Amino acid sequence: MASLKEVRSRITSVSSTQQITKAMKMVAAAKLRRAQDSILRMRPYAQRLGGILTNLSSLTEGSVTNVYSEKREANRVLVIVVTSDRGLAGAFNSNIIKAAVTLANTRYSSQMQAGNVTFLTIGRKGNEALTKRGYKVIGDFTGTFLNLSFDTVRAAAERAMAGFVAGEFDQVDLIYNEFKNVATQIVRTEQFLPIEEKPVEETASAVIPDYTFEPSKEQIIEELIPKSLKIQVYKAVLESNASEHGARMTAMDKATENAGELLKELKLTYNRTRQAAITKEILEIVGGAEALASK
Repeated sequence: MASLKEVRSRITSVSSTQQITKAMKMVAAAKLRRAQDSILRMRPYAQRLGGILTNLSSLTEGSVTNVYSEKREANRVLVIVVTSDRGLAGAFNSNIIKAAVTLANTRYSSQMQAGNVTFLTIGRKGNEALTKRGYKVIGDFTGTFLNLSFDTVRAAAERAMAGFVAGEFDQVDLIYNEFKNVATQIVRTEQFLPIEEKPVEETASAVIPDYTFEPSKEQIIEELIPKSLKIQVYKAVLESNASEHGARMTAMDKATENAGELLKELKLTYNRTRQAAITKEILEIVGGAEALASK
């Protein structure tokens, strides 16, 4: 059985840890509110922009060609992996890293054997994990979340887009955590490039808006496509940012509860140890008194 000093030391240590986890939970909750507001504002804009692009593409009836829609055999693949810069968020980062590695080893197994699968990481945790495992990683976007904005994310999107246009990559996939609620984050894997064609639903109620084009339909589409791609990556990063704070808030809440349970057990152990020590001392005193009396 541990001594009273050891138990007291553990109680002090666990109490300090509990205070830290409580503080981290409060900080994560404050950051989550801001991150949640950002992604809720971004979703309608991204959906509307994608809808406009789909409608314009359908109106051109294939007359407009775009470099980002060129379909090639996927001999060289780039996987964009969005993680966080910090840990202490439960399985948030490990789920994304596991999904990225599984994707590379299953869907792109032949490309992996040929050494033609590359990872572009947004977030320090993904960069460190994939580099440590010996995977090919390009780009250094580990400080993206320190000053999260469209401009900081755009550089990563442009790197992937430039690689696709130059023929460095034949296909680009995007993996991130989608924010659902505080306790739930969904791992999403999307094809980023080439752009997937989304057929317009042929229903009686489906009406394509009558647009007025200035300067031209083709030029507008060519300008909208790169912007839409960058918005897609920015939205994924915002989703991941909100998911990170939700996961950290949940993890710190659970850690605080576990610390509370551990404190109860330690205090019970302390009281039992203290009671046993007192009982032992009493028995020793009584035994000594009886020994003196017998003389």
